Amino acid sequence: MRSRHTLWLKTAIAFMFITGAVHALGLFAQPPPANETERQMRDLMSTFRLDIGDGFRPTMNNLVTALSACFTFVCVLGGLTNAYLLRRRVAADILKGVVGIHLLVFGCMFAVMLALTFLPPIALTGLIVLFLLLAYLTIPVNRSTA
Repeated sequence: MRSRHTLWLKTAIAFMFITGAVHALGLFAQPPPANETERQMRDLMSTFRLDIGDGFRPTMNNLVTALSACFTFVCVLGGLTNAYLLRRRVAADILKGVVGIHLLVFGCMFAVMLALTFLPPIALTGLIVLFLLLAYLTIPVNRSTA
């Protein structure tokens, strides 16, 4: 029987996919502006082009969309990588190493979300970090010296 770490890792994988899907939906859905100030802000974000050199002139919407899409891709990449490793039943030391890397990356993402965003991405990223941490702490590692 596999250890408890598989439950925690499968839960983290599920939250990675859920977070990616929810965030991807947010790329396509835009609520209408609530007032004139929001309408002006949206117009500027979608029409004003920043001159950032070398012929690049993106709008603020272009930059925000690119960053949002990358967040979705990171969540999907993490979920697919962990699911693949579980499916292949890799050695515990390799699994622990990869989960540790994911914990570091998603932990940094959580800190950024905590400082700069709002409740749904904070909560979902926090749950990913929590379950990655539980998986990391429960993955058994053979301590024999070679």
